[in-house]
Amino acid sequence: MGEVVEDTPTTNTPPPPGISPAVSAPPMQSQYNSPSLSRKPLLLVDTATANKTPNSRTPNFITPLGSPLRKAIQLTKLDPHDAWLPITESRNGNAYYAAFHTLCSGIGIQALVLPVSFTILGWTWGIISLTIAFIWQLYTLGLLVKLHESTETGMRYSRYLQLFSATFGEKMGNIFAAFPIMYLSGGTCVALIIIGGSTSKLFYQIVCGEGCTAKPLTTVEWYLVFTCGAVLLSQLPNLNSIAGVSLVGAVTAIGYCTMMWLVSVTEGRLDGVSYDPVRPKPDTNIAWFFSILNALGIIAFAFRGHNLTLEIQATMPSSEKKPSHKPMWIGVKVAYLIIAMCIFPLAIAGYWAYGHKIPPNGGMLTAIYQFHGRDTSQAILAVTSLLVIINAMSSFQIYGMPMFDDMESKYTKRKNQPCPWWLRSIFRAMFGYGCFFVAVAIPFLGSLAGLVGGVAIPVTFAYPCFMWLKIKKPKKYSPMWYLNWGLGLSGVVLSAILIAAGVYVVIDTGVEVSFFKPQ
Repeated sequence: MGEVVEDTPTTNTPPPPGISPAVSAPPMQSQYNSPSLSRKPLLLVDTATANKTPNSRTPNFITPLGSPLRKAIQLTKLDPHDAWLPITESRNGNAYYAAFHTLCSGIGIQALVLPVSFTILGWTWGIISLTIAFIWQLYTLGLLVKLHESTETGMRYSRYLQLFSATFGEKMGNIFAAFPIMYLSGGTCVALIIIGGSTSKLFYQIVCGEGCTAKPLTTVEWYLVFTCGAVLLSQLPNLNSIAGVSLVGAVTAIGYCTMMWLVSVTEGRLDGVSYDPVRPKPDTNIAWFFSILNALGIIAFAFRGHNLTLEIQATMPSSEKKPSHKPMWIGVKVAYLIIAMCIFPLAIAGYWAYGHKIPPNGGMLTAIYQFHGRDTSQAILAVTSLLVIINAMSSFQIYGMPMFDDMESKYTKRKNQPCPWWLRSIFRAMFGYGCFFVAVAIPFLGSLAGLVGGVAIPVTFAYPCFMWLKIKKPKKYSPMWYLNWGLGLSGVVLSAILIAAGVYVVIDTGVEVSFFKPQ
């Protein structure tokens, strides 16, 4: 994977131009040989080599980790490109930053439709399915954290696609992993523009009131307003620098999830609520089967962020005595404890309050305005909308970061120099307004979300198990061998049937194709 050679004296060179200042960690976190302090991704730095520019043939996106081999050669040559890219430019991260990023990427608007799955599965199977999915995805996330750094090869895999390609080959990575990972980044950013723009329009209507005489903006114009704000915020240089943004995104997500289920419980159950599983129309066995698959898909899609786990961990310093997986796992456990405290009450309280009447489009967000728009304080509705907008804009930053990193990596590999600040700004503006164009041009993209989303399911539920089997090579027929094969194959089967369900829904209900006409 990467070549490890001894270091030889070289002349001192100034740090590459165009590098933005590193982000300092909170005072409680000690900086253990943080490579960002020397502007290069070294894990071990001494005074004799502090200003040297690495020169090696190590593949891009791979950085070394202290290993037994390190003891023999003392130092490892590194690829200098990693010090120029936004994901690995700064390695000042810590458990706090990991928790912020994981919370912001792991909880979002998709959790608001969880009560819809309960209308099909019912109380018992709804709670069981949600619990199994939560434990399953937390287990696969733990596998990714452990696979980030290898003591055998002395490598750090700083990106999901790089780990997959290093495990199964570049060709397999391009076929099975590249599209799902790019969809989870770019597609999520498109969805965030639609959600943020639509909620901005709703927020304006609530604040302005019924007697407002000001001419409202159109839906497209609200999309553009939201996109401008997201592009402006995206100018922060690297993943560590948006830790504060992720904290704001995490707090707002917790805020609107909590407010929604509290309002639902406070206002009480609606009259005539039923908890009997909703039967599809026409009530055939095939329709019933695919409605169950749709409910399972809603639960599976509620968990996201695995495509960012390795990238988040790559922002941390790592050494033989203090590997990065320890603080990363601490941050992940704290984040998912909070996520569980949000999504389980949201799903249970939402289904209790609205039962079969929960709107299938929008879930809790639509239900709050539809059923409590008049008897709930307008201030509460306005704050809820504002929290959704802020969370969408914050999430845009962390989901867009892999795309920014990919665009800049093409420039650094070609020019062998860091991307200048003005070109970095252009790249990020191009991506942001490109997502805006897709949101406006293809507003029916949400109708295909189940179909396309099924392709991305293995990134969360299957691929980590297969990569662990390939890299760690557990004893054949051992409990861990059976567990990972079982979960991995189950994830692939789940992906296949969700894709089939998506095709069925598109064929059965049709898709209203309306280019450049967002609602």
